Amino acid sequence: MTRLALVDALRSGDIRALARAIRIVEDHGASAVALLQAAFPHAGRATVIGVTGPPGAGKSSLIDRLVSSYRSDDRRVGVVAIDPSSAFSGGAILGDRVRMQRHGTDAGVFIRSMATRGHLGGLARATGDAIDLVDAAGFDPIVVETVGVGQDEVEVVRTADVVSVVLVPGMGDEIQVLKAGVLEIADLFVINKADHAGADRLEADLRSMLDLAEPGPLPEIVRTVAVRDEGTDGLRAAIEAFLATTEAGRRAARRRERAEARLLAVLGEGLLDRVVARALPDGAFAAVVDRIAERTIDPYTAAERVLARVEVR
Repeated sequence: MTRLALVDALRSGDIRALARAIRIVEDHGASAVALLQAAFPHAGRATVIGVTGPPGAGKSSLIDRLVSSYRSDDRRVGVVAIDPSSAFSGGAILGDRVRMQRHGTDAGVFIRSMATRGHLGGLARATGDAIDLVDAAGFDPIVVETVGVGQDEVEVVRTADVVSVVLVPGMGDEIQVLKAGVLEIADLFVINKADHAGADRLEADLRSMLDLAEPGPLPEIVRTVAVRDEGTDGLRAAIEAFLATTEAGRRAARRRERAEARLLAVLGEGLLDRVVARALPDGAFAAVVDRIAERTIDPYTAAERVLARVEVR
């Protein structure tokens, strides 16, 4: 199937075509760039909702309830869930069918698990590309769940129109709140498992920290109990209120930041491929790696010598 035929198929609602297109992009196949070029004009319409937070916060359960809420309005919902990579296969440790099983047979819901494959920042390398493909297929909103391995997952802010940071009481989140990055990326906070002891303390700590933040609109704090579907309506209302009240200029600025980040990422990847191909052909890359491993050369000197071989025009 040609790239244009594949894009036409996924735009017509062919889920298999969408899944195949994402696989091509994940594997960085020869036709990936052409495929994304064909899909790009048809994307950019969906609202992207980022959901991040520490492991055990109940992000998947919360997303499951949020998907149900949007489906009740007959909206087609996409979910891109980023999972840790298997050390053996390189694939996502958690699969599509493990997550949100209630929606597994719903044609109006597309769920894709993607492996980080060593990529830092809480997202997979091809997350932005996958979002474009799901967007082009007509799903709106698209929910992106980060891998949930720490508080360095700030890359989601360059991907989503609204970022929800999910915290839970009793897991040290009172300390996590104090860490740099969390306050900056959150458009709203969700205290999940709010029926647990410590929820009031966590909210008080959050409000104290927000009072010390730079002047401006403060993120709303929503309480939920995802396993009982409590607070889902409030969360959805908070998301929609944020999107409705966010100034057009601010949303445009965020989308421009996303465009800049993606351009730099594509440029970086392309330049690296060209440097390796031109300066380290026919096994030379492996030879340099061996020398660094043997400590007969340091990586900085090696990199300088490689770059010196690349002609700059």
